[in-house]
Amino acid sequence: LSTDGVGTKIIVAQMMQKYDTLGIDCVAMNANDVLCVGARPISFLDYIAVQEANPDLLEQLMDGLKEGARLAGVAICGGEIAQVREMIASEREGWGFDLVGMCVGHVRLDQLITGRSITPGDVIIGIGSSGIHSNGLTLARRVLFRQNNYSVDTRFEELGRTLGEELLEPTSIYVPEVVEAIERPLAIKGLAHITSDGLLNLLRFDTGQTAVGYIIEQLPPMPPIFSLIQKSGDIPDHEMFRVFNMGVGFCAVVSERDAESFRAIVTRHGREAMRIGHVVGDPEQKVLIRPYGLVGKGNSFRKA
Repeated sequence: LSTDGVGTKIIVAQMMQKYDTLGIDCVAMNANDVLCVGARPISFLDYIAVQEANPDLLEQLMDGLKEGARLAGVAICGGEIAQVREMIASEREGWGFDLVGMCVGHVRLDQLITGRSITPGDVIIGIGSSGIHSNGLTLARRVLFRQNNYSVDTRFEELGRTLGEELLEPTSIYVPEVVEAIERPLAIKGLAHITSDGLLNLLRFDTGQTAVGYIIEQLPPMPPIFSLIQKSGDIPDHEMFRVFNMGVGFCAVVSERDAESFRAIVTRHGREAMRIGHVVGDPEQKVLIRPYGLVGKGNSFRKA
């Protein structure tokens, strides 16, 4: 079971007056989390709290939820709409809302993927993100809209579209490729949805009595939105990697012998995937991002 919302990405949607992709984000945030124990997402519920039961708003939200369900291969089995005007504020009066989802997945108990089998020498495969996804929007909005006075209509050459369009790019749904890999006889030892805390999510694996660390040797090309945020707000690397996915939306820890097979499955589904690092024995249980000279432990990074 998983439950999550889309956070302050809603505020960007209100600024854009465009709501038809938020449902994809909502499904993605939940279905991707269910994947992390090796479960196949099967059903989904939504909860929408609104200032008013605005038909245009609700229709757009439903369009996104329907598309997200299609991409994740889940059935939307029900939901709830609550009118709670006194509880919700909004950038646009009458259009205030919150969107939350709940996802159910299925996995045999003897096939749970928890990280217990992770050992030094295993390989970390990173799957590319579509951009900012649904984490870090509070920092992004503060830097871009408050500190620099950009608008959602500001166009940047490196983005190839407006800022609002970039920030509303839906969260990637990794279900088809990861489920196919799980159903193959591959030694998949850990799966991580890279959300808030970034690559520190690797430290959430339950490795039992085996104390390990994770060395990131290379990263895929970073989506330009992250460079724009960093430069516009003069944000240090350690904070960027703590808040954002920085171009890696999902990670798998697999045995050396199955690393290329896993990567090939992901690539066949049209996703960019690459070997980004490996597991080492480490009593301090750290994440080392070598290209940036960062060491992560707990819930923060620092310069090495």
